[in-house]
Amino acid sequence: MKKLITLDELLQLKKDLVKAQKKISWTNGCFDFMHAGHVDYLERAKKYGDLLVVGMNSDRSVKRYKGDLRPICNEIHRAQVLNALCCVDYIVIFEEKTPIRIIEKLQPDFYIKGGDYTLDTIDQDERRVVENYSGEIKILPEVEGISTTIIIEKIRDLLVAGDSPEN
Repeated sequence: MKKLITLDELLQLKKDLVKAQKKISWTNGCFDFMHAGHVDYLERAKKYGDLLVVGMNSDRSVKRYKGDLRPICNEIHRAQVLNALCCVDYIVIFEEKTPIRIIEKLQPDFYIKGGDYTLDTIDQDERRVVENYSGEIKILPEVEGISTTIIIEKIRDLLVAGDSPEN
């Protein structure tokens, strides 16, 4: 997975990107199992900058954020799927609940969140960091009717109803 890099490698790359006047888009999330909503979101996020860096929650981070039943897919598998997407240039896995440490160091030009957030509901510490270095915050509308939570609920409903997913 050549797109999966460490923060140190990313910061080294940023030096060259700044010299070349390239803009960095940043987004982050669990990306527990990929669906069309994720792909659409990531493709739109990429359009703001010259490259897209995705911060991905580690397995431990997902558990702290989403609870003991998550993640559904482990971090290596999640990173493998992100790695296969043309719109994703780099992936950095973070252990903390939020990637604020990475955002502070990377200072991406665009900090992008999905439409399930607003300026008031994004992590306010992250918001302050981005605003302090004059980065742009972009909230992208979400794809209606598709989310990891909705998919999990549909599967759960099928299982509770005694219907098998094969039907």
